[in-house]
Amino acid sequence: MAVEVKIPPMGESITGGLLAAWLVKSGDAVRKGQALFSYETDKVTSEGTAEVDGKITITVEAGTEVLVNQVVASIEAGAAGNAPSAPAPAAAKPAAAAPVAAAAAPAPAPKAAPIAAKSGAAAEVSPAVRRISAETGLDPAAIEGTGKAGRVTKGDMLAALSGATPIKAVAPAAPAAASAPAAPVAIPSRDGRTSRKRMSPLRRKIAERLVQAKSETAMLTTFNEVNMAPVMELRKRHGEEFLKKYGVKLGFMSFFVKAAVQAMKEVPAINAQLDGDDIIENNFFDIGVAVGTDKGLMVPVVRDCDQLNFAGIEKAIGDFGKRARDGKIQLPELQGGVFTISNGGIYGSMLSTPILNHPQAAIMGLHNIVERPVAENGQVVIRPIMYLALSYDHRIIDGKEAVTFLVKVRQYIEDPQRLLFGV
Repeated sequence: MAVEVKIPPMGESITGGLLAAWLVKSGDAVRKGQALFSYETDKVTSEGTAEVDGKITITVEAGTEVLVNQVVASIEAGAAGNAPSAPAPAAAKPAAAAPVAAAAAPAPAPKAAPIAAKSGAAAEVSPAVRRISAETGLDPAAIEGTGKAGRVTKGDMLAALSGATPIKAVAPAAPAAASAPAAPVAIPSRDGRTSRKRMSPLRRKIAERLVQAKSETAMLTTFNEVNMAPVMELRKRHGEEFLKKYGVKLGFMSFFVKAAVQAMKEVPAINAQLDGDDIIENNFFDIGVAVGTDKGLMVPVVRDCDQLNFAGIEKAIGDFGKRARDGKIQLPELQGGVFTISNGGIYGSMLSTPILNHPQAAIMGLHNIVERPVAENGQVVIRPIMYLALSYDHRIIDGKEAVTFLVKVRQYIEDPQRLLFGV
C-alpha cells in the first residue's frame, strides 16, 4: 500500500514554501521517523519525516515551490528499496531568465564627425556635440562654430536644430581626415559572468520586513560609547569558575541583555509598541537576539530575561544560535519579542544603524571592541571602547528617552556590579 508524503503544516500564517532538498533518493529504503526532506518557509526551516517503513518514490524535485499538504512523494509500505543514500545537496533551481543573448550585440558607439577647420586648425568634437549628431544626424561640419578655434559647441548644435543659425552644405569627407574617427567602444558580454537564483522564502520575508520597518516607522538612531574594561576584567577573573559551574562560557551578550532589561525598567517607553492609535506598554522582558545563518538573519527570543541569571541567558543564546544555524529553530521561538539586540561586532563592524525589528519600537546594535585613547581625570589613557547604537521609532520614543536608555546601559556595563543590585 502506498502512503503519500505531504508537506507538513507549520502554522496558520504559513501556506507554502520551498522544497529545499531531498535527504534521500527515489527508490531508497526509508524507515518510519527518518528525515526525508528539508522545507523552507518565510519564517523557519523544517524537515519532513517518513510515516512508515518502505521504498520511497519522489514526485516533486528539490527547489520547487510547494503548498502545505501538497503530495511530494509516496512510500510503498513494506517494500524493499535501495540502500539508504547520503543526504542529497539542495538542487539548484533553474534560472528564471536567460542571460543577455550573445546575438544581441551592442551597437557600436557613433563615430565622431569632423568639423570645418578654422584658421588652419581642426577643432575636436565634444562628447555632447557627438551625441547630438548621432541622435539627429546633423553634421557639426555644417555649422559655424562659436567656440575656441572655431569649435562647434552644444549650443551651436541646438541653435542650428531650432533654426536660429543657418546650416551649410558639406562636401563628402576625404579618405584621409585630419582627425581620426573615434574607435567603437565594445561593451563586454555578461555571458558566463553572472548567475541567477530565486530568493528563498526566508530571504524574501526578511526583505519584506526591512522595507516595512523603513516605510512604516519614523526611525532614528542615536549613539554612545562604552568602556568595556570592567566587564572584560570581570570575565577574566570569574570566567573559568563560571564555565566549570554552569558548563557555558560567560560572554558579553548576557551583560548587555541584563543591562538592557534594567534600563527598560527605568525608561519604560523603550519597552512599548504602537498599535494604530494606541501605545502598548509591555511589562515583560522577552529579548530577541539576532543570529546570522547561511540562510539569513534570525531573531530567536529569550523569554523573561528579568528572571534569568547570567548562566540562563548564556545557555539560551548558545542553544538558539546552534539550532538557528542548523535550521532547527521553531516558529514560536521567533515570535513575541519586545526588544532586539544585534551584535555586528563579531563580524568586525565599527558602527552601524540597525533597522527596527517591526513591530518593536527599538533595537540596540553592538560593535567591535577597539582600543582607543580617551581622557580620564585629565590624562589620556588607552581603553577598550565599543560603540553602541540605538535605533528607535520616534513616533513613540523621544530623543531624551533614547539617549537616557543608552546612558543607563553604558553605566551598567562600566559598573557591572550594579546589575546585581538593580541600581
